Amino acid sequence: MNMRPFKVLGIQQVAIGGPSKDRLRTLWVDKLGLEVTGNFVSERENVDEDICAMGRGAFKVEVDLMQPLDPDKKPAVHTTPLNHIGLWIDDLPRAVEWLTANGVRFAPGGIRKGAAGHDICFVHPKSNEEFPVAGEGVLIELVQAPPEIVAALG
Repeated sequence: MNMRPFKVLGIQQVAIGGPSKDRLRTLWVDKLGLEVTGNFVSERENVDEDICAMGRGAFKVEVDLMQPLDPDKKPAVHTTPLNHIGLWIDDLPRAVEWLTANGVRFAPGGIRKGAAGHDICFVHPKSNEEFPVAGEGVLIELVQAPPEIVAALG
């Protein structure tokens, strides 16, 4: 296998979906003490999410509490309780190019701005004939790490 031209630096986020953000907030914010740092709503992604945080600096991990805007539409962010995991990547464009060339299937949408303002893309949870490598049931978000994260974790 070719040498990877990128590095996975650490966990950037964990996204948890459910039919009600209020119920998710009861555990994650009220009981476990995570801080709500923002909110993101996207009709295209069919999501209303609270962005929470734990830890500090380079070790801060985002925990997104997600509910669908319309439970009958796709993507259905509430049907998989562990919606996705996000990984800091030191060079996202090179990672996507290399992973694609090595058979990894990506979800539609390409590299784009995510809820937290970083460039992101998603490894598809299911493989197919053309791209035989995928998340084996788990949606994986690849997140371009900002320079301070690359310096701290790289």
